[in-house]
Amino acid sequence: MKQLKRLAILCQTLLAILLSSPAYSADNVLIISIDGLRWQEVFRGYEASLLEQPEFTSHAEIIAHEFNGQTLNEKRQKLMPFLWSVIAKDGLLIGNRDKQSAMEVSNSWWFSYPGYNEILTGKADPRIDSNKPVANPNVTFLEWLNTQQGYEGQIAAFGSWDVFPAIINTKRSNLPLNAGFMPADWAGLTPYAQWLNQLQSDIPSPWHNVRLDAFTVGFAQAYISAKQPKVIYVALGETDDFAHDGDYPAYLSSAHRSDQFIARLWQQLQSMAQYKDNTNLVITVDHGRGETNETWQHHASPKATKGYLDNLAQYEKGIVGSNQVWMAAIGPDIAPKGELQNSNTFSLNQVAATVLQLLKQNPATFASVNGRPIGQAMLISPSPVNNKK
Repeated sequence: MKQLKRLAILCQTLLAILLSSPAYSADNVLIISIDGLRWQEVFRGYEASLLEQPEFTSHAEIIAHEFNGQTLNEKRQKLMPFLWSVIAKDGLLIGNRDKQSAMEVSNSWWFSYPGYNEILTGKADPRIDSNKPVANPNVTFLEWLNTQQGYEGQIAAFGSWDVFPAIINTKRSNLPLNAGFMPADWAGLTPYAQWLNQLQSDIPSPWHNVRLDAFTVGFAQAYISAKQPKVIYVALGETDDFAHDGDYPAYLSSAHRSDQFIARLWQQLQSMAQYKDNTNLVITVDHGRGETNETWQHHASPKATKGYLDNLAQYEKGIVGSNQVWMAAIGPDIAPKGELQNSNTFSLNQVAATVLQLLKQNPATFASVNGRPIGQAMLISPSPVNNKK
């Protein structure tokens, strides 16, 4: 009797553990980053005081007509309609500080390479203290996944910035990456991919090291159609560069296009058998921007303004607000909570572990010292049984 009682207790304990453990259902994930897009525009819509600056007079009326609304909700939905009509309805958004939801970087620099390293490795690294294309000494979760059973050759990355080969360390990781001004070069190029290659060489970019996001998304779509990888990373870049140019109307238009690109990628995945209702989407940014009319185009920490970004040395406290980031997600394993309110402060270093958890991987196996998964504030466990094949 005692043995039977112990066995019953053991079975109950194991059942409780099983039912409390995540049992995520989706087999694929799409991660998208939008370089330096502020939470203010995402959650409030465009900022009228910035658009009213004298240098924007010729564009202000057109932009205001396109993105204005009677309410804050109308304004932000016009700027990013997919985010607010689809993700806010069926997914989750983190980082609206007006509703006491915050997310921040954990690195001490508040600019791009340190931010991307944090997103992709789950930890800040003080050695990464510039945007120079130095090979990343850290292993990204993309590289690690590529060594795991079932994920070999199932990872692909695309970026508009030409520093991504260093960030992902393609020499060591051997990951498929198309970034900067690289042409498509995988086997079996379709006429569409060949056309994109020609178009990219024919249309000049406004910047020497960042291509237009349309090419990044186009190459990603072509690769997805041809290879159907399980894990896809797409890094959009235009928003940051238009902001650094001080062109607020172009920055807003780029944010709107980013939303359209995300919708296009999501719709493509939902039209394909492998991905339909079997894919989670995670969106975030590498850093924020300044909070004022004077500083919105910049981003840097106090430490950065004293060193690498000493062109901003007059800002002894750094560019206030540029450590503030946000995140959005949708998919079978994402809790449909809309905007989080009165939540804990989350960190950018939690993205990697969260993505791994969504893929039914143990983040601690990747790296035990990294940020923890965001967990039940974001994720759901719909069933202890995975019926997907």
